[in-house]
Amino acid sequence: MSTEYCPCGNTETYDACCGRYLSGQHRIPDAESLMRSRYTAYQRGNSGWLLATWHPSQRSPELTASLSSGLSDTEWLGLNVIAHTYEKDSNEAFVTFYARYRDKQQTSAIYERSRFIREEQHWYYIDGVHLQAGRNDPCPCGSGKKFKKCCGL
Repeated sequence: MSTEYCPCGNTETYDACCGRYLSGQHRIPDAESLMRSRYTAYQRGNSGWLLATWHPSQRSPELTASLSSGLSDTEWLGLNVIAHTYEKDSNEAFVTFYARYRDKQQTSAIYERSRFIREEQHWYYIDGVHLQAGRNDPCPCGSGKKFKKCCGL
C-alpha cells in the first residue's frame, strides 16, 4: 500500500485517490475524477489508461504512437482543477484545469476546458478547448497572483 500523495493534487494517498481507478478496482464516478486520473496517468507514463479513457471515436493509430513516444520526455509539475460543471443526470460534463509540465527543459502549461461524456456508465474524455489567461487575470495555477506576475512571465 502506497503512502505517497496522489499526483493529481488531492490530499489523499495515491491508492485512495487515482490509484484505485488506474488499477481497475473502482469505476470512475464523475468527469473530474476521470480528469484527475488522466493527469496521474500522464505523470506516471500510463499510456494504456489514457487510451482506454479517450472516447473510442477519438482514438487513432497516430494518437497511440504520439502518446507512447511523448510520455517519457515530459515531467508533469502540477495540476489545478478550476471548475467541474455538469447537469444532474446528464451524460456530458466539463472540467477546466491548468496543468504545468516540463518538456526538453522548457516549462509550459495546458489550460483547457475539457469535455467528457458518459456512455454505458463509463466516463470518457472526448475533446477540449484550449484557454488563454489574460495578463491581469488570476493565474490559473491557483497561486492567487495575477497571471503576468506568475506563470505568464
